Amino acid sequence: MKILRSFLAALALAAWLPAPAADAPPAAPASAAPRTAPEDEKITVNFVNADIQSVIKTVGEHTGRNFILDPRVTGTVNIVSDKPVSKDLLYQILLSTLRVQGYAAIEGDGFTKIVPEAEAKTNAGPVGSQAARVAGDRIVTQVFMLQHESAVQLVPVLRPLVTANNFIAAYPGNNAIVITDYAGNVRRIQRIIESIDSAPATDVQIVRLQNASAIDIAQMLQRVVPEMTAPATAPGTPPKAAVAVDTRTNALLVRADNAQVMARIKTLALGLDGPGAGNGNIYTVFLRNAEAQRIAETLRGLLSGSESSRTTTTATTPAGNTTTQTTASTTLGGGPPGGGGGSTNFAAPPPNSIIQAYPPTNSIIITAPEPVYRALRTVIDTLDQRRLQVYVEALIVEVSTGKAAEFGVQWNAGRDIGNGQTAFAGTNFSTTPGTNILNLATGAALAGIGTGLNLGIIRGAITIPGLNDANGNPIQIPNLQLLARALEGDSGANVLSTPNVLTLDNEEAKIVVGQNVPFITGTFTPVSGSATNPFQTIERKDIGLTLRVTPQVSEAGAVKLRIYQEVSSVTRDKALVQSSDIITNKRSLESTVLVDDGQIVVLGGLIQDDQEANVDKIPLLGDIPYLGALFKYESRTHKRTNLMVFLRPVILKDEKQAASITADRYEFIRNVQRSMNLPSNVLLPPAAAKQLVPFEDAGHEPLGK
Repeated sequence: MKILRSFLAALALAAWLPAPAADAPPAAPASAAPRTAPEDEKITVNFVNADIQSVIKTVGEHTGRNFILDPRVTGTVNIVSDKPVSKDLLYQILLSTLRVQGYAAIEGDGFTKIVPEAEAKTNAGPVGSQAARVAGDRIVTQVFMLQHESAVQLVPVLRPLVTANNFIAAYPGNNAIVITDYAGNVRRIQRIIESIDSAPATDVQIVRLQNASAIDIAQMLQRVVPEMTAPATAPGTPPKAAVAVDTRTNALLVRADNAQVMARIKTLALGLDGPGAGNGNIYTVFLRNAEAQRIAETLRGLLSGSESSRTTTTATTPAGNTTTQTTASTTLGGGPPGGGGGSTNFAAPPPNSIIQAYPPTNSIIITAPEPVYRALRTVIDTLDQRRLQVYVEALIVEVSTGKAAEFGVQWNAGRDIGNGQTAFAGTNFSTTPGTNILNLATGAALAGIGTGLNLGIIRGAITIPGLNDANGNPIQIPNLQLLARALEGDSGANVLSTPNVLTLDNEEAKIVVGQNVPFITGTFTPVSGSATNPFQTIERKDIGLTLRVTPQVSEAGAVKLRIYQEVSSVTRDKALVQSSDIITNKRSLESTVLVDDGQIVVLGGLIQDDQEANVDKIPLLGDIPYLGALFKYESRTHKRTNLMVFLRPVILKDEKQAASITADRYEFIRNVQRSMNLPSNVLLPPAAAKQLVPFEDAGHEPLGK
């Protein structure tokens, strides 16, 4: 078998040699150097079950090309040609043969690399203008920029036309398609793209209306003409027809892909442009976004040449309920004929148009001539726009630390000397409740002693003149002769608040998180024998976190914020402050800032460092080294407070952004709930924490979809 294969290869190799011409001289001996063949010399091809590597080597010898073979390039090929072929055509035949065998040729500088077809797209090859000049079965990469069609939608149509091992993809950024394939196939796909990516034969015409409002007719056509909406099967496809409104000329601009749709739209528009059918020029306009009552007031002020304003009054009833009353006032902008100024003493001329709002359906009823209605309809359409929403994230961080230390020794010596007389001597330091030796001695069983380490010596009891009970008998108090106190306190607080609010543009939002604490504002004690009952008056105040913000979005995308922020709390240092009632700490900030969309701004900060040191001592004795500590009382406090307020507004321009933020917050709180697992207890029944469920599990559409 090997002898037969070698024989066939020898025959095939002999067939590649050029055929001698009729008048050619005799062939040179085998030992002679081969002569150079002319460029137009042709070669007869005849390979049967020839080894592919031997064929590539033979083609390289006759075409002068250098080949680099991948080790995986193996197999046999069959090439048969009845007529002689040129060297250029011989190379093209080799490329086609390699493609049939599943291999591809990658041309480099002075060589050609033969690799499996699946790896050809990752190797260097002609791109762009160079690929446009290459033909045949060579791997090239071409980029097609589409002008009219969508690249993302066109790729699924072209993918079956690309070789299985090669590449095609869309780049939505500039609406381009990238294809890596054989040059001949790329040319065919290019012709297909040019046929599809062509401008539609659209026509734009103007339809002028005489009676009806162009805005009303355009809205009606949007609902009844199916060609004016994108097909449900292809949401990104532009509709076949579109209508725009020119409010200045009360005309419709109609675009259609074919004449039949154009004629149908024009017929409908002109048919609806007729005089009113005896309705007394009464029109109803349903609003989509704006508030009907505000729009009606604005239109009435526009017709009468006056300025309408709304005043909102908030009152609190004795039961604690809040009532809101809105009052609309009108300021006339005109004056008497021939007079000047805008005096309000003269009434406006009686209007010939009536505008009334109907809040249940958020609609406006207009009674006016058709020209006036058309003008008002244009104003309504301009004002009835979807308002932007602003999601405001606040970060309030307060870190406070406090340290306190006390140390002191107090002496007291007392003795009854008879005849109702008592003698005593001692030290008397510190006015803080529970730390004074005399105050403790007169207390009931020393119940009011302060916190910390207290060491004392009591020796009997003494009677102090003038200190009697309710029956007039003298009171004896413990003879507290020594009180030594030592106290060290360390406190810290880290309060992190992240209030978030969502509100409409130019609408105030308020969030309060805290407690409603009662404060005594007054007391009444009746005179002895009076029938009036004693009472106290209190006032409740919100203690905690309060954030009020009013955003205003500019055309440039920045957000102007009017902010009031307050952080209040009941003080933790009650023992260090003398007060008759509750003491509260308050941090408030009121400001107006300008922030870009999505940026973080610091509103303000507070760094407070309070240090206090008190020393009470006996003169001279308190200055004695070491022993002086027995004759003095020393206290120190150090408190440091750090407060920072940050704000980040995010503009929500459509429902997708709002749904995205809502879904993110919803999933965040679900994850927090999952992490709150109640510990098990054999003595208590199991209790499962309530958990939020996804909207789709409750029969709703998924959030963010």
